[in-house]
Amino acid sequence: MELIKEIKDKEIPSNDSNLKIREASRAILFEENNLIPLLFVSKYDYHKLPGGGIDEGENKTEALIRECLEEVGSTIKINGEVGKIIEFRSKWDLKQTSYCFYGNIISKGKPDFTEKELSQGFKIIWLPLKEAISQIENDTPKNYEGEFIQKRDLEFLKKLEQILKKN
Repeated sequence: MELIKEIKDKEIPSNDSNLKIREASRAILFEENNLIPLLFVSKYDYHKLPGGGIDEGENKTEALIRECLEEVGSTIKINGEVGKIIEFRSKWDLKQTSYCFYGNIISKGKPDFTEKELSQGFKIIWLPLKEAISQIENDTPKNYEGEFIQKRDLEFLKKLEQILKKN
């Protein structure tokens, strides 16, 4: 999968055994009216793509299917790859690689947010791709994690826009 960007607030230490490694799958999904779901994190004032960590024993697409069912309440069909982004969050000694895919929503249901997601005020909003890009560009995240998520998900959305223009 193509590396789109590395996002970091400090240089990644070359030999840090304390570094936590996390892999995640994310999705840009289109429903029948060409709208995509974004998760609004109202407590910290930013939007993000659905997706999350890849659990032990899962591959990238299995994790994505599970996460989309949990966060959007939707079954999905994956149509292709957008790319990957590596984040280094020095405050947390975390190196995260996010793999992004695009696809379609096959059926809609209700999300099953975790207690943490509910406490952060998660809710789904549906926007056309261009408006989703604009929304995330204009977000003003109020926490450390949100600043990374904004940069990451904006890159994924802009990359998909390029991919779709070529096709």
